[in-house]
Amino acid sequence: MSRRPGYVTTGPYAPPVPHTTLPVVSADGARLYAEVHGPKDAPAVVLAHGWTCSTAFWAPVVRDLAADHRVVLYDQRGHGRSPAAGPAGHSTHALADDLVAVLEAALRPGERAVVGGHSMGGMTIMAAAERPQLRERAAAVLLCSTGSADLPAESRVFPLRSPQGRRRAHRLMLHSRAPLGPVSPLAKSALRYATMGPGATAEQIEACARIVHACPPGVRARWGRVLAGLELTGGAGRLELPTAVVAGTADRLTPLVHARRLASVLPDCRGLTELPGLGHMTPIEDPAAVAGRLRALVGDHLRPAGTGTDTGEAAAAEVPRSARQKKEKTA
Repeated sequence: MSRRPGYVTTGPYAPPVPHTTLPVVSADGARLYAEVHGPKDAPAVVLAHGWTCSTAFWAPVVRDLAADHRVVLYDQRGHGRSPAAGPAGHSTHALADDLVAVLEAALRPGERAVVGGHSMGGMTIMAAAERPQLRERAAAVLLCSTGSADLPAESRVFPLRSPQGRRRAHRLMLHSRAPLGPVSPLAKSALRYATMGPGATAEQIEACARIVHACPPGVRARWGRVLAGLELTGGAGRLELPTAVVAGTADRLTPLVHARRLASVLPDCRGLTELPGLGHMTPIEDPAAVAGRLRALVGDHLRPAGTGTDTGEAAAAEVPRSARQKKEKTA
């Protein structure tokens, strides 16, 4: 096994040093690693990474935002520096518990944040849609390269004609405990095919491969089983917060059909951004686009510190838009 760290250590995809780290304890006692970047009085952004990733995945987005935002990152349980949970600790309910715990630990009394999630991080937000803590703490949401249901049937890593065949093949992939081994040229080629667009650079592929290969096989398999049976469309339909959606048009893991479905069911969708030619790893493939959507949500829904009541309170009081208005917004 490679002894290299689970992330690149130089260049734009290397994780910046946080200003502080934050121990978080979830509802079932699970301990989570969290870190904070940027000025302490700046508008807050909280980011949740995806399956097999870690806080390092957000590195280029953090570099963009941290000059004028307080950015909170955390490792999902079993990923990065968060210890693995027992067999009963793997569920969408646990993901929602963890996000709520991070929000409560990281934000000051009455403070709101823009909350963004990539892949399983977006699913985490949908799982927490009905939690009062999310409604109280989140002013707006970004769902990035994610889906709410039918992942094995819709994925295109194995482009089989038969829906049943695709479902079986992708379930096997999600359930697999096979070690990924060292980050070799062959491994990077396979990862690029499965998770990135054709224009991904060698630096981007290396950054993603280091992160994904660092995830323990057992953790990958246990969360893969959760994803294989995912059903959160109802949660998306109850996410009554201003929500933007971002997706790559060449995403094989969560193809564009998922993003379009989310845009159609979200009560307050603030637009779907389709990134041409990009794959599943959009925060690394185009960090400027992802950071730009987060900045726009902050600008629309959070007041700068010291200007009085933050606009998240107004956002929370908005009546969700009608289905007709929602379709006009996303058309």
